[in-house]
Amino acid sequence: MDFQKLCTFETFQQVWGHYGYGRNLRDVIDQEFARIKGITYLDHAAATLYPESLVRDFCQDISRNVYGNPHSHNPSSRLTHDTVERVRYRVLQHFNTTPEEYSVIFISGCTAALKLVAESFPWRPRTSTEAGSHFCYLTDSHTSAVGIRGLTRGQGVVTLPLSPHEVENRAKDAAPGEDRTCQTPHLFCYPAQSNFSGRKYPLSHVKGIQARRLYPACDHQGRWFVLLDAASHVSCSPLNLQECPADFIPISFYKMFGFPTGLGALLVRNDTAGILKKTYFGGGTAAAYLSGEDYYVQTANISDRFEDGTVSFLDIIALNHSFDALHKITGGIDNIQLHTFGLARYTYMLLSSLCHGNGRPVAQIYTEGQFESPSTQGAILNFNLMDCLGQMIGYSQVDRLASLYNIHVRTGCFCNTGACQLFLGISNQEVKRNLQAGHVCGDSIDLVEGQPTGSVRVSFGYMSTFEDCQNFLNFVVDCFVEKPARVDEARLEKLKTAAASQGSNQDVPIQMTNGTIHQADGRHNPAEPPMNGCGGREISTDANSHGEAYTLTNIYIYPIKSCGAYEVHDWPVGALGLLYDRGWMVVNGNGVSLTQKREPRLCLIRPQVHLPSDKLLLQASGMDTISVPLKNKTELHSSQRVCQSKVCGDRVETVDCGDEAASWLSDFLGQPCRLIRQSPDFTRDMKKRPDGVATSTSLSLVNEAQYLMINRASVELIQKHMSGRRGYSEDHPLLDTQNLISRFRANLVIAGVEPFEEDNWSHLIIGNTRFLVAGRCARCQMIGVEQDTGTKTKEPLLSLSACHAGKVTFGVYLSRQLPDDSSTAKTLSAGSLILPEPHIS
Repeated sequence: MDFQKLCTFETFQQVWGHYGYGRNLRDVIDQEFARIKGITYLDHAAATLYPESLVRDFCQDISRNVYGNPHSHNPSSRLTHDTVERVRYRVLQHFNTTPEEYSVIFISGCTAALKLVAESFPWRPRTSTEAGSHFCYLTDSHTSAVGIRGLTRGQGVVTLPLSPHEVENRAKDAAPGEDRTCQTPHLFCYPAQSNFSGRKYPLSHVKGIQARRLYPACDHQGRWFVLLDAASHVSCSPLNLQECPADFIPISFYKMFGFPTGLGALLVRNDTAGILKKTYFGGGTAAAYLSGEDYYVQTANISDRFEDGTVSFLDIIALNHSFDALHKITGGIDNIQLHTFGLARYTYMLLSSLCHGNGRPVAQIYTEGQFESPSTQGAILNFNLMDCLGQMIGYSQVDRLASLYNIHVRTGCFCNTGACQLFLGISNQEVKRNLQAGHVCGDSIDLVEGQPTGSVRVSFGYMSTFEDCQNFLNFVVDCFVEKPARVDEARLEKLKTAAASQGSNQDVPIQMTNGTIHQADGRHNPAEPPMNGCGGREISTDANSHGEAYTLTNIYIYPIKSCGAYEVHDWPVGALGLLYDRGWMVVNGNGVSLTQKREPRLCLIRPQVHLPSDKLLLQASGMDTISVPLKNKTELHSSQRVCQSKVCGDRVETVDCGDEAASWLSDFLGQPCRLIRQSPDFTRDMKKRPDGVATSTSLSLVNEAQYLMINRASVELIQKHMSGRRGYSEDHPLLDTQNLISRFRANLVIAGVEPFEEDNWSHLIIGNTRFLVAGRCARCQMIGVEQDTGTKTKEPLLSLSACHAGKVTFGVYLSRQLPDDSSTAKTLSAGSLILPEPHIS
């Protein structure tokens, strides 16, 4: 069978019989989600997308009605109060319960709801006569749930983390006899669905813990309450509180509807609410209190008691429209569960069956089951990719290439260290060692000694489509699979039937060549270049094509960050790098830095530094040339206001360059913009100090380091690889060497070295100036921008990954060492000889 037959909607229907909501889903996308055209959004577990009609109806509502503060009693305030109460009822209705059973406490989100329970729960410390309260939680829990222990630790409460299997494996056949004199309160917290793997935990645990049949409740006397973290679960699945009457249920609405953000709720059983004891009391929570005496009586209404101050009532009103839109589009949460699970199941089946040309699997998928049922598995797929040698591919590389394809995924540990450790086999000691190695939560250090520190997560929402699955799977095959790609057909057929038995896997592979799959015969097409060990074409390089000497061939500065290059032959070296390199940048109307990732037409702006006149010239096709002064005046004009901005997460202090430059940029780019430059009084240092450097290195508005260097041999290797890539034709003309060089936006271009040899250098001397190699440059989709036209292509980044052993680094950062004597040159010249110093093994 060919690839189209394997990846068609008909194949999907063989896997799962539910798709969409009774009308053409493509029509729904065109009407409600037109803004995601060209985007494959697969991060719904983090935040789903809102339909346009929701925002339109909400804006119309608040434009036509006057909503006052609900604590007042005038007509506009009564309208707000009544609307808010109506929304409370809709929330309870959605979870199949009533105001007689539960109360809805509006709060900023799930994390704040968890914190509210932790601060209000009546913890009892251990004493000589009482064992004290227990706080128990599954290790597969979100950070915000585990964080409750930070509060209980100081109150003498026993903290007991549990692996998922312990709850049932250590249960008892019957609940122990109840000692009615023991009323010690305990709290058991677990997620209805893992935000890491999508595993759904039994909702029956709620009654099992409350009745003390399950561990650890069966081993400890007292009253057991259940905190059910439902944030991940309710995004795509129904929650029936008649069947699982948890005591506390925190949720975040943006995970369900996409809008509003910053609004969540804590659902509290009315017969449980009385145990919660607040200490702080805010406006609207008191029945009576005295300011001159320690006297306070809380209001009788449970919701009012815990909603300090005025609730975010316009967001709550927006929630009313969120429910309307969801039901209008989908018909209800049960339909959403069937639709999203089918997409996740189909993607799991194909990805878990995909193999490299040598038969090795492409993905390590982190799941307890095999996506048999939506009752046990949510619409989340978590995995790491592996190369043809079985080595893990870092999640940062996957994320970077996915962005190139406009595929939006989530990477890391997803604020769930417990699940991350369990699935990736990371010990507690390794977590601590990784921290010492520089890895912290949320960073891009994806491999430590070859072992992953996190993974990749794709997740589906109610507006996800079959085409999203196709786009993702094609991306994996295109970027990470040794050709010809193979599919373990025996496994695929077994998964189609959702067989519980794993049996033996007969490898009946399928080859994928030029988009077509056929039965494997182990032969390669002799017309194509031979494959290297990991799927890239083997490119021979002629070592004699370069001269014997290492030479600096080109020097470029980029006066305005992300704008065009200005080539120079001899250029001064300043304290921040090449003089005036990235001294300015363009920001949008909100003061956010613009780069070619967001605005590729920046490359068409050609700034030039004219030292004799002390001016920076701004030039672009169809625009009159204007200038701004190179140096800041001693006294700033009123138009040159000092402002704050950010570069690569660093705060920078900048000076505005005036209205003329702002108007020029705005006219050319078609959006409000301003030109700013780094303040002369502001100092920004490199984040990572190179080994052996005692003093800090100051930076301009560059991302990482003072200088970026590439070499022509590496560029030529990429160029040759592009010419040998499958499918490259006259429709995609080969880029010449100079075109590729311009895309990598280096300051220094060298010749006379083997491809990627510079990766192994520790120092080098250019002329008589010594530089330290400060690290490799991680590449992103910016190298896909054609610097002469502003158009984009994926090819350079794909070829870089393929011919650089799967890495997407290219070029090295340099840091100039301070001169030892005054004779050291302060100018770099093209044509200078280079003396490299390799790392000592």
